[in-house]
Formats: sequence, C-alpha cells, structure tokens
Amino acid sequence: MGALVAVAATLVSAGCAKGGGTSASSSTDAQADSGKEISAISVALPGSLSSLYPGQESGILNYNIANLFYEGLVGLNGQGRIVPALAEKWSQPNATTYVYDLRANAKFSDGSPVTAQDVKFSLDEARDAKTSPGIAGYLSGVKDVAVTGDRQVTVTLKQADAAFPTLMSTAGAAFITSEKFWKKVGGKIGTSTSLVLGTGPYKVTSFTPDSGITLERDDTWWGTAPKVKTINVKFIADENTRLLAAKSGDVDIAFNVPLDQVAQWKQISGERVEAVNDLSYLGLNFDTRVKPFDDPKVREAIAYAADKDAYVTKLLHGYGEVATSMMTPESLESVYSASEARQVLNGVTHTSFDLTKAKAALAASTHPQGFSAELTYPNTGPQIGLAAQALAQSVKSLGITLTVKEVPIEQWLATLGDKTHGVSFMWYFSTTGDPAEVPSYMLGAGNISGYDNPAVTSLLTQAAAATDGKTRIADLVKADSLQAADYINVPLWWGQSVTGFSAKVALKDFRAFTFNSEWGSSLYAPK
Repeated sequence: MGALVAVAATLVSAGCAKGGGTSASSSTDAQADSGKEISAISVALPGSLSSLYPGQESGILNYNIANLFYEGLVGLNGQGRIVPALAEKWSQPNATTYVYDLRANAKFSDGSPVTAQDVKFSLDEARDAKTSPGIAGYLSGVKDVAVTGDRQVTVTLKQADAAFPTLMSTAGAAFITSEKFWKKVGGKIGTSTSLVLGTGPYKVTSFTPDSGITLERDDTWWGTAPKVKTINVKFIADENTRLLAAKSGDVDIAFNVPLDQVAQWKQISGERVEAVNDLSYLGLNFDTRVKPFDDPKVREAIAYAADKDAYVTKLLHGYGEVATSMMTPESLESVYSASEARQVLNGVTHTSFDLTKAKAALAASTHPQGFSAELTYPNTGPQIGLAAQALAQSVKSLGITLTVKEVPIEQWLATLGDKTHGVSFMWYFSTTGDPAEVPSYMLGAGNISGYDNPAVTSLLTQAAAATDGKTRIADLVKADSLQAADYINVPLWWGQSVTGFSAKVALKDFRAFTFNSEWGSSLYAPK
C-alpha cells in the first residue's frame, strides 16, 4: 500500500485488571442524550502532530483528527461500512471504473462550493508521492481521475482492486480540499500558518505543533450540525500530566488511557473508561537487508523467543489477544463472523514461545554465538517497551544482546526500513479495516523488510482482483503464511484502545471504526 507506515503510530492497547472490551457498542450508548449543546470540550492526545494533512503525516492520530474537518467521496460508519459523504451516490460500471456523483450542497468551510475539479485536483495531489508521501502509495493503482460531469468524477484503475472503494474515504486517501486554497498556500497545507480547508463538520481555527488545535463547528456543513461548538485538542505526551488534567476537569476525551493508570482514571468523578478493539496489529519485523537478519535462522530464533501469551496476559491485562496474523479479525468480519474470522486467521503459519527451538535455530545460523542489536520502541507505547524488555531477557539466554531504546514517535517511525535496524516492532493501526491493508503494506512493493517473494506477490495480486470475499481472504492467508515461514513478520498481539470520557460528553455508537470515521457529529451531552 505504499508509505502508510505512520498509520502504526500512537494509540495503545490498555486496560485495567481484566480485559473484555469488544468491537460492539460501548456503554456510552446507554447514556441518554439530553439534547443540549456543549459550548466546548477538550480532547487530550498522547502525542503531537506536526501536520494536519495526512498526506504529509499519516499517523493514526492524524487520521483521527482529520475526520473532524476533512471528508472523502465516501465515509465509513462505526461498523466500517461505506456510507455517502461528498458523493451522494456512486456506481461501478466495470471492474476498474468508479463513478462518483457529488452532492449539490457540499461546501468548503469558507463557504465556497465543492466542484468536481476540486475533487480531481485533491485526488491527483494525493497520488503524488512528493506532495503526499503519506498516502500516495494507497493510490498507486489509479490510472486516471477525470471530471465527467458538472458534479461527477470518474476514477479509473490500472487493474481491479477489491480494496479500492474504502480508499475514497478519509480512512484511506481521499482528503478533499479546494484547488484554489492549495495553490494559494503553495501546497504547504496543514501547517500552523496555512491550516487546512475541508468540508467536514468542523473547521480548524488555530494549530500549534507540539501544543494543540482549536476547531470550531462549521455551519456550512451539509450534515446535521454537531452538538459541540468548539473542540480544543491538546497534545499531552506525558501520561501523568494527562491524568492530572483529567482530575482537574481539563480533559473531556482522553485517547490512550495507559494500562497502569486505568484504575486511577476510573476513580475520577463521572469518568467513564471505554475499551474497543481498535484494528491494531503489533508484531516483530525483520529487515532482510541488515546483517545478521538476512539469515532466516537468526529471525527464526528471535521469533521463537517471543512469549506472546505472557505479553497479552501480563502487559495488556487481557485488553488484547495473541495475534496469529497481520490481519485483524475485524478486517474479516464483512465475510466471516468474529469467531469464524479468528479460526481462519489461526490457519496462518505462526510460532509459539519455545526457547529450545530458539536455541536450535540460532545454533544452525551464521551467528551461533549470538550478536548485538538495537531495538527501538515509540515513547507512546509503554506496553511495547515492556515487551521489548521481556524479549531482550529471553534472547539473552541465547547469546543475543538486544539494547532496548525508547525514542520519540517520529524517530521510531524513521527507523522502520532504514536498512540499519534489522529488528523492529511494527505497530499498525488499520484505518480502512480492509483485510489487505496491512499485508499489502508489509509485503508489497517497496516493503520495509526488503522482502521479495514472487509467490507472495502473486497472491497479493490475486487477492486484489478477487470478487469473492472468501477467495480473497484465502489468498491473503496463504501470502501471510508464506512470509511467516520465512520469519519476516512475527505477529504478537491484536490490541484494544481505551478512551476516557468525562461526564460532560458521550459518543454515540462507539466502535472499532468510530475514530476512523466522521465522529464529530456523534458527540453529545448525556443527561
């Protein structure tokens, strides 16, 4: 899928003494709507943003926040199903052609109408790796975007791609803006001086990198007006500072409630802590271009040294589950039930914790006496740090020295596929929820492992062209199994995210896809 590496960015699976959150509606649904407007709320993020345009910085928090002020041609609802957005209807006359008819009352937040030319321009810029490096890879399969009517745009693909429909949403690569605005700021959108111009329920009025964002309700939006007038987004990286802010009433919605603080958050008067499956995947990734990780036996040894069950039980406290694939169960639920999805993914080739097999693999490698390497993890993922320390302890008995290093999220992202760090964590939050999203990124052309397996490439191509959901998933499972046998990516866990809500605000139908969809109009004041 290209350069969407930063999707694996900043949320974190967390919980209290016992897990149990699901992708079903959370208990916020039980909060009756008072019908009242809310003058302002504060949203605390566990990391900062340097750009408001996901094309420039495509971390999961960038996507979450962008859904407040950007729209695509289509959107996703809380269940991950495609719904109308700027396009009121669309059709697919053949396998490679998609026709979108724009709604007549769509406007940008400055009051100017959305034109078909604006849509074409936005998608063309999204396809450009220079102007939109964070999302251009998503649209590498697009052959042409054309204006085919006063309010109509037609997208033609190079070849059939079953994942394409979701890419026309803000969970994918469609962030529609004004051509006039883009050119006015010289393409430098999303900065503190240029801001952004979107069509969503909110407009950005101020943005200070490393500090926060102010958003005001956009009365030009075509949809039902949100209940919240102002949203103040605060970047609070330190978890103790976030907790104190919540205790003092300065935080109404807190992303990324830390695992070891959930009990304290629950003790805050009126606070609700909600957990949902978050489409996240955490695994080990090996760069085959870096010695000694070019040796499959070295990779195999580390794979067997990872105690996945212990990570989930002791580090996540049940707020997550052992992963058997890069695909999450939720990504298969358009075809299979939740239990069936897990059964299908359990068919992927994978390893279990076994130090005897780990020692045997290393003994058969080119480095039987061991070696040293650095393993970084993002400062926004404390559980990952604990898993890194546990892994380092396991491989120490093999003679391998892993130096664990916590680094800022941006620095961690830069290490992925840098041809220097041979072993890394891949923390990927799927935005589209499509089963091919993670495998296509991790195994497709230009992947961060330098991995080239013709059989895997062929299966990914087959999956993209498949019209039957089960056939498509079967191809992806085979591809995942082949790479797993080569020990390129080692799944560790599928996570859940935990969000804190003050008594002031609630969120309707809080589910796995909620923050990857238009969620601003779902906020309300509970009775």
